[in-house]
Amino acid sequence: KSHLVVLLLCMTAQLMNVGDAGSEYSLVSTRRTSHKTSHFVVNLMYGKQMESLHFLLDPCDNFRCKRGKTCKPDTDGKPGCVCQDPLECPGSTNTFEHVCGTDNKTYDTSCELFATKCNLEGTKRGYKLHLDYTGPCKLIPQCVKNELVQFPLRMRDWLKNVLLQLYEHDSVSPGFLTPKQRFRVKKIFENERRLHAGNHSVELLAQDFEKNYNMYIYPVHWQFAQLDKHPSDRTLSHSELAPLRAPLVPMEHCTSLFFQECDADKDKQVTLKEWTSCFGIKDDDVDVNLLF
Repeated sequence: KSHLVVLLLCMTAQLMNVGDAGSEYSLVSTRRTSHKTSHFVVNLMYGKQMESLHFLLDPCDNFRCKRGKTCKPDTDGKPGCVCQDPLECPGSTNTFEHVCGTDNKTYDTSCELFATKCNLEGTKRGYKLHLDYTGPCKLIPQCVKNELVQFPLRMRDWLKNVLLQLYEHDSVSPGFLTPKQRFRVKKIFENERRLHAGNHSVELLAQDFEKNYNMYIYPVHWQFAQLDKHPSDRTLSHSELAPLRAPLVPMEHCTSLFFQECDADKDKQVTLKEWTSCFGIKDDDVDVNLLF
């Protein structure tokens, strides 16, 4: 716990001006009253008089919990995660913060949804409750087969254009892409054959994919790497897919079915091979070295 002690000494020095020219205070000792708490006592000497300052540090500072949980110290003062009370979630400021759960119920915020799910742990309802999409619940049309076939055409084109936009932003204000990412996207950006962003027909998108296939390989790998974070294990869970899937559902009604179909073996995990296959990338072009 040396970092806590150092922090405490810095706070004390700042409050009492210890070490400043003309200061009459000098540090005598710092001690923790008990190994079970974060209560510290700092003894200072003012002339010949001893003064003691008491500090109670919050053990939950910088202690992270997953969504739906909040930090709470146990009886020994050690931080731990417990389910958050949905009523303690900050209220929404506009309808854009509303989310729809898989129970077809509109939640005020994602905080309320995940707190509700946490408090239902161990129940059938809690197991099935997930974030379905952003925005209030509404009627989502059923996705038919020919629409499902068209979805990856638009999705591939969208991924490519997102990267190209990031490249342009990075040229003005660096930091949107890493040097390795920028090197890859630069090749696409400078290719005169690339299809520029626009409201293209599915026929044109299909033709471009066949003609400029190599331009789509990295964007598909890039998006997988962006989602594969918690943990980074080359598989995508339902929660890892949520940041991409949830905003798309209200606009693209085939989104949920598409990702369900990507999970070919139905194990509730989408592997890199399953992901690339969904987007039409050939097996020989699947490369873990492109996951950056």
